[in-house]
Amino acid sequence: MKKDVAEDYSEKISRVCEYIEEHLDEDLTVEILSEVADFSKYHFHRQFSGYIGISVFKFIQQLRLKRASYQLVYDADIKIIDIAMDANFEYPESFSRAFRKMFGQTPSEFRKKPEWKTWHDNYQLPKRKDKKIMQVNVIEFKETNIAVFEHRAAPELLNDSIRTFIKWRKESNLSPVNSSNTYGLAYDDPKKTKPEEFRFDICGSIDTEVPVNPQNVIKKVIPGGRCAVIRHTGSHDQMNDKIHYLYSDWLPESPETLRDFPCFFHYINLFPEVPEHDLITDIYLPLK
Repeated sequence: MKKDVAEDYSEKISRVCEYIEEHLDEDLTVEILSEVADFSKYHFHRQFSGYIGISVFKFIQQLRLKRASYQLVYDADIKIIDIAMDANFEYPESFSRAFRKMFGQTPSEFRKKPEWKTWHDNYQLPKRKDKKIMQVNVIEFKETNIAVFEHRAAPELLNDSIRTFIKWRKESNLSPVNSSNTYGLAYDDPKKTKPEEFRFDICGSIDTEVPVNPQNVIKKVIPGGRCAVIRHTGSHDQMNDKIHYLYSDWLPESPETLRDFPCFFHYINLFPEVPEHDLITDIYLPLK
């Protein structure tokens, strides 16, 4: 297959994936999706699964079950039956079977004690290259006091730490999510770091001290200074392309040098409060 043809094919499949993400609550038929891709409906199934690695309906179900898993953990007030219907399952029993088959736990088991390591092992949607234009701006970041939960464990267990930090936020009311910024400090590349040595800080902006607390949340500071910033829209799973671009393409071609502070993220909004395709994250690279 020639390169230009392959790129056109890739763009068509990516267009279908993006359409699915943006219309996850709608009736996604082969007729509709094949039209989005500009493929024949008679060959669409084979073309999609041949490129993505799973059938289009499996892809849709995985996205819906992923959203359901986050709702179970982070939206405790939502009933499981409502989450099942939201995931397009007519009966709670069929939702429970599909959820257990995919994640190794029933929805109620997952809500009580999620096994995130198993979740990550089983949830493996293919990564898609971000073809959008990447605009980088250099800005002055204002010094920011933050409350921090230090995650010091495998990346797959990060959601457990996020849950702990959310618990601190709710109990202390010192960094309420609706009126405070949410950050992540990325000390290590998960692909190049041993799981037990991986470090990531989960943070919320504060304007006060942090008293001793059961969650061991502490106070730190994101120093002020110049930063390169690039905006990412969509799933956090797809951020690596932009991070790689900053380090491997933009930085070597710029006159800038790095400051002694890790790359960090500002999560403008959060999943599952908004759909994954509507997530907005600013990625900061500290500069001298």
